[in-house]
Amino acid sequence: MSTDTAKVSVVRTKPLMSMPQILVMNLGFFGIQYSFGMQQTAVNPVYEFLGANPHDLPILNLAGPITGLLIQPLIGAMSDRTWSPRWGRRKPFFLIGAIGCSLCLFLFPFVTAVWMAVLLLWLLDASNNTAMEPYRAFIADKLPPSQLGKGFLAQSFFTGLGITLANVSLFVFQKFIEGGTEAGIPYWVLGSFMLGAVCSIGSVLISVLRTPEIPPSPEELAALRAKKGGLGAALKEIGEAFRDMPPELHKLAVVYFFQWYGMVIYWQFIALTIADTMFPHTQQGKEEAVAWTGLVNGWYNIVTFSVAFALVAFAKKRGAKLVHCVCLLLAAAGLATVPAITNQYLILVPIIGLGIAWASIMGVPYIMAVRMIPSTRFGVYMGIINMMIVIPMLIQSVSFGWIYSTLLGDKPGNAILFAAAFLAIAAVLMLWIKEPRTVRDVDDVTAMPMAGH
Repeated sequence: MSTDTAKVSVVRTKPLMSMPQILVMNLGFFGIQYSFGMQQTAVNPVYEFLGANPHDLPILNLAGPITGLLIQPLIGAMSDRTWSPRWGRRKPFFLIGAIGCSLCLFLFPFVTAVWMAVLLLWLLDASNNTAMEPYRAFIADKLPPSQLGKGFLAQSFFTGLGITLANVSLFVFQKFIEGGTEAGIPYWVLGSFMLGAVCSIGSVLISVLRTPEIPPSPEELAALRAKKGGLGAALKEIGEAFRDMPPELHKLAVVYFFQWYGMVIYWQFIALTIADTMFPHTQQGKEEAVAWTGLVNGWYNIVTFSVAFALVAFAKKRGAKLVHCVCLLLAAAGLATVPAITNQYLILVPIIGLGIAWASIMGVPYIMAVRMIPSTRFGVYMGIINMMIVIPMLIQSVSFGWIYSTLLGDKPGNAILFAAAFLAIAAVLMLWIKEPRTVRDVDDVTAMPMAGH
C-alpha cells in the first residue's frame, strides 16, 4: 500500500463468492424488475382503460426519465458517502426503494383517473430509482474483477425472471379472473400488481438479510469521514465526476442514446402494434392484445434469463463490445419484421432477438463501465450512467409524439420500425468504443479515473 497527499490507493483482494451467493445477492433485482415489468406492459394499457389518447403516451411516461435524471445520481453520490456499521452503505437505499415500490404497486390498480395513475407512476419510478443504482454499485463493491461479469449478468438473469413473471401473470390472470373496477381496470390487472407488491419487498429483504457488505478499510473510512455531507456536497461530487469522466464513457453515452430511445418506443407501442395487426378492433380485442403483449414480453424475458450467463463466456472470449454489438443487431433485425406479422404466435420468433439484446443491455455494458471508474465512486458513476439512460428517455418523451403523428402517420407498426433502426445505429456505434482492459482490484480512495482505467 502506498500513500501520499495527492492519492491513496488500497490494494484489496475481495473474496470470491460462490454462484449461490451471487444469486442470493442479486435476488432483490427480481422484485425491482417485476415492478419495471409492470411499467413496461401494464401502465400504458391502464392509461388507455382510463381514457388516455395513444399519442399522449410519451408525455404520460415522463416520470421514468425525470425521476431517474434527478434521483439516481444523487442517491449514488449519497451512497458513496454513507457507511453505517449496522445498515451498511448501499442497503438502506435499495431497501427504502423496495418498500416504496411495494406500496405503489399495491395502490396502482385502484386509481380512477389518469392524473392519479400519473402521480403513482412518478412515485413508483422514484422508488425504483432509489433502489436501482445503489444495487448495481453493491455488486461492484462485493465482487473482484474476475467475477464482475457473473455479477452483472446475474442481474440480467433476475431482470428477465422478474419481468417474465410480471408479464406472464398478466396473461394467466386474464384467463381466470373476470370483472373490473368502476374505473374500467380489469381485476386480472389488479392481481398482477398485488403479486408485484409482495415480490418487490420480499426478494429485497432476502438479499439484504443474507448478504453482508464489505466494511471500508481504515483509509477508506478516513477519506469517507473527511468528505462533507449534504445535498450541496453530493451535487458537487456529481459535477466533479462529470468533469473527469473517461472518454470511452462519453462514447458509451452516444450508444445509449440510440439504444434507450429505441427500447422506450418498443415498450410504448408494442401493445398497440399487436392490437392493430393481430386482434379485432373491439374492447375485447384490446384486452386480448394487452394480455398477449404480456406473453410476448414475458417470452423475450424468458430468453433473457436463459442466455444471460452464456453471455459471460462470450464477453470473456470475444470482448464485451463485440458481444453487445451483435446482440443489438439481433434485436433490430427481429423488430424490423414485427409490423408485417399478423399471426400472434409467429411474433414469438423475432422477439427472441430482443430477449438476447435485453440480457446484454442489462449486464454487458456495465462490465466495461466498471473498468473505467474507481470503486470508491461506483455509486455516483452508476448514477451518471443511469442519466445516460434516462436522458434519451426524456428526449423520446417530448419528441416522439410529434414524430409519431407527423412522420409515422400515427401507425404503431411504423414506430416499431423506427425503434429497430435506432437499435441498429446503436449496434454500429458500439464498434467506436475502445474496450478497457481488465484491471487489478485496486480501489482509488481519492483519485479520479485517468489513464490506466
